[in-house]
Amino acid sequence: MTRSSIKAWAAVHKWTSLACTAFLLMLCITGLPLIFHDEIDYLTEEQPVFGRPGVGSSGTDKGLLSLDAMLARALANRPGEVPLYMAFDNDQPSMTITTGPRPDSPGSEMTIQSFDRSTGKLIAKVAESDGGVMHFLLKLHTDMFLGLPGMLFLGVMGIAFVAALVSGVVLYAPFMRKLDFGTLRTRRSARTKWLDYHNLLGMVGLAWMLVVGLTGVINAFAVPIEKLWKANELAAMTAEYAGRKPLDPARYGSLDKAMAAARAKLPDNNPQFIAFPGGTFSSNHHYAVFFQGDSPLTERLLTPALIDAETGTFTAARQMPWYYQALSLSRPLHFGDYGGLPLKLLWAALTLFTMHVLGTGLYLWLARRPDTARMPRPVGVSAVEPAE
Repeated sequence: MTRSSIKAWAAVHKWTSLACTAFLLMLCITGLPLIFHDEIDYLTEEQPVFGRPGVGSSGTDKGLLSLDAMLARALANRPGEVPLYMAFDNDQPSMTITTGPRPDSPGSEMTIQSFDRSTGKLIAKVAESDGGVMHFLLKLHTDMFLGLPGMLFLGVMGIAFVAALVSGVVLYAPFMRKLDFGTLRTRRSARTKWLDYHNLLGMVGLAWMLVVGLTGVINAFAVPIEKLWKANELAAMTAEYAGRKPLDPARYGSLDKAMAAARAKLPDNNPQFIAFPGGTFSSNHHYAVFFQGDSPLTERLLTPALIDAETGTFTAARQMPWYYQALSLSRPLHFGDYGGLPLKLLWAALTLFTMHVLGTGLYLWLARRPDTARMPRPVGVSAVEPAE
């Protein structure tokens, strides 16, 4: 590698690292408890006892109250509101029903009610804006309470992080040409020692940091991805409804009839949630019943079946496009939500590694010697200094 190319890569590495370090430290700190979101909720919230299986275990709703009856109970608790989403747990008969003042209500105006579908009992009711500490951490982690601009900004920081990783790898070989991998020069200066720890942990966690960085970028662009799907795929599926006025909620038909029509078209899948007309995931005229597969991989990939909300007749079903499937797979992978607690513990350990790499990278920049400040050396993730 020529000296000019090293200078160029060093400049990319330095400035991308410095630009994203503070935000990535915030993301690591907030992301660490979010990895164990389910476990924390289980320990801190009272868990209801269910005596019957969920809707997906048998493929039917036998022994459970009807969807129409459950919706009526939810709306009775929120007079004047309209249904937005209905979500299912395929392992137990719990379900959530989300309502709001109007079909296009933002998240801040939504109320989520949890029910035991085997008895109809209300388990919990919470406003979207009152989700406690974990909700606060999730909002800080995803958009810093700035909405879409915050998400896009963090997406750009994720791109800078990936650029810092790639440039660090490119610079690693020429700067470590005289040292074995993993060398720790503990008898040298404190800066050199921390530099070696920084490089070792950076290279050990490189693959994981790339995965989490890339999935974080994809998640940050979730809103544009969802809008792209709605403008293209969903519009094509509902082309015959184009130009019609939005369906009035008073004219919504039977949910049970709609679910039966959807199951008939996708018999080997489990329903995950229903999006009501007018929301992000449906048209102005349809119940969008989203189905998931029954394997650990396919349960992350959704297939929507569109049912005319007034008549209950089937309109269309189509697999999500590749870019939405990438988003669906990225969401759980970002938090290690694929292999249970062991994978989450690994994710947590690697998060701590990343915090060390980021912190030492910042220290190495601040503690650089005046006589070397002008030298083209990497500073952030995977930074190294020439071997002597």
